[in-house]
Parts: sequence; C-alpha cells; structure tokens
Amino acid sequence: MEAEFKELSLRRNYLGDEIVDTIYLGGGTPSLLRLEYLKKIQESVHSLFKVSNEAEWTIEANPDDLEQKYLYDLQKSGFNRLSIGTQSFDEEILKYLNRRHNAQQSVRSVLLAREAGFQNISADLIYGIPGLSKEAWERSVDTVVDLDVEHVSAYHLTYHEGTVLYQRLQDGKLSEVPDEVSLEQYEYLVSALKNAGYEHYEVSNFAKPGYYSRHNSAYWKEKKYLGIGPSAHSYDGLSRQWNIRSNPQYVQLINENQKFFDIEELSEVDRYNDYIITSLRTIWGIDIRKIETEWNSELGRHFHKSLAKYRGTDLVFVENDIFRLTEKGIFVSDRIMEDFFYA
Repeated sequence: MEAEFKELSLRRNYLGDEIVDTIYLGGGTPSLLRLEYLKKIQESVHSLFKVSNEAEWTIEANPDDLEQKYLYDLQKSGFNRLSIGTQSFDEEILKYLNRRHNAQQSVRSVLLAREAGFQNISADLIYGIPGLSKEAWERSVDTVVDLDVEHVSAYHLTYHEGTVLYQRLQDGKLSEVPDEVSLEQYEYLVSALKNAGYEHYEVSNFAKPGYYSRHNSAYWKEKKYLGIGPSAHSYDGLSRQWNIRSNPQYVQLINENQKFFDIEELSEVDRYNDYIITSLRTIWGIDIRKIETEWNSELGRHFHKSLAKYRGTDLVFVENDIFRLTEKGIFVSDRIMEDFFYA
C-alpha cells in the first residue's frame, strides 16, 4: 500500500484544479483491506486533491467479505456507495464460475449493507454463461429487483486469458453461448429492470432515478480521471496512461523513482473514436454539433455518411442534434459503433 500512497503524491497535479467528485476503490478485492488502510487512503486523497463535500465514495466488495461490523465501519468512515460482486444468485452458476461466495451470501450481503445504513448499493450480474438456463437467469434478475438495490451492472461473460474458463474454452471442453441465447437473456434483463423503475442509462448499466454511477458517468462523458496502483489507467483529455501490471515491479519502480507507466498521446482520430464508443453507449448520446466543431471536416463527413446509413431505421433516432440508439439499436450497438469508427 505504501507504493500507492507514494503514487498519489507523485500524481497530485494530474487533474489540475478540478474538484474530485468521485473516488472508486476497485480492481481486485479492496474490501479485504483493513479499515485503517481505507481511512489512510481517504486522508491522503483529501490532503492531496480538492474533494467535493458531496463526493461519491465507492468501494467494491465480494459478498463473503461483508460482515455487519465491517459494513457499519465502512459507512461511518465516509464510504457512501457499495458495489457488490454478486454476479449470480444461482448456486450452481456460482460454483461454475469458481466464486468463493454462495447464493445465500449474495442476498445476505445486500441486506446487511442496507442494515448498516448504505443507501446507494450496486449489484452486478453476469449472463451468457454456458449452462445458465432461462429459468436460473430470470430468477437472478428477479432476485436483484426484489432486493431493491439502487444500481445494477450486467455484463456478458468474457473469457480472460489465464483463467480456468478460458483454458477450458481453448481445450474445447466448453462452447460459448449462442448469440440468440445471450440476446434473450439481455432482453429479459432490460424488460424486468425497466418494469421495476430502473433507467437504462448505459448499455450494461441500470439505475433508479438519481443513482447513476458518477464514476462511470464521468468516464462516458470524457472527464479526466486518475487511476492509482498496478494496471490502473488514467486520462487527462489529451493522453491515456496505464501503470505496469506486475505488482512487484510496480512497487520496485515506485520506490526507485523510475517510470512506472506507459503513455499514449491521442491523435484527433483517437479522440473521435473514443467519443463515439463512450457516448453512443449512453442515454446522453452523441452531440452532432460537437462532431462538427471539435473535429476536422473529414471526420465530420465520415460521421454524417455513417449516420445517413441509419437514418429512418428503428435502430437510432436524432432529436435536438443529439444522436442516440433506440432500445433495439442497443442490442446491436457494437456493429453500429464499428460503422462510425474512423480507421
């Protein structure tokens, strides 16, 4: 942890004079950290940056890490948003995913968090899992609705290199779920959450009114952000930076005052493509006037040529110079984005 504290100090000027409105402790299992370290992180952030009095302090947690006293202490220390890695409420699926927690712990963690005073809880779900039946998926979605959390993030299963599932896929011991099955699961998710009063504000994210994730929203709205620790990413509007992945090497380079990150200066095309992928995924959509004023005429022509392809379809709509996807368009958002990218 001392290396992370040193990095915080080294990067204190990265955000300029901007007021910090969201702090997110994620990546790995920050809920395993002792409260004294979490308090030290809070103190360091407050001492080095201008932090809003109404800032959103989020911490990620595994269900089996959350006991009542720890949750009370978290809430009292200033963390006001909890993101719980429930992933599923089906026992067999959790075992299949090799998760430490069980379905009962998933439910219990949300209930304990509510008892501890958390009024902003996010739960996550995974779909597109081999062996996940229609009934099991619908039960998980219905359970998260019944738990009445403020925010839901739902992602399709991805096979990361180095994981057991990835190796089984490579060995032919499992097959990816057909697209039509994943789509059916996603459609049920969207419908059930919409009927329960959630707003579908980004392709994979749903929230009750007033509970959009400020942290994720800042990313989608192209605001600057600073990431601390191994593998963390940062963005200052003109470049992207990412820290070295190896924990031991990260600590060594920090302690030796050597460069611990790589940097990519963004070209005009890079920034255009980033704007497409971050904005089109959201309810805020793409500001056509921004396309016409912030990028060169060639990129503007490319954008309007791509837009003409979709005008009049039931996949997109334009209102007050804002270009958005319809619910049907969201289902094929990757394909649409590819048409707008400038190679």
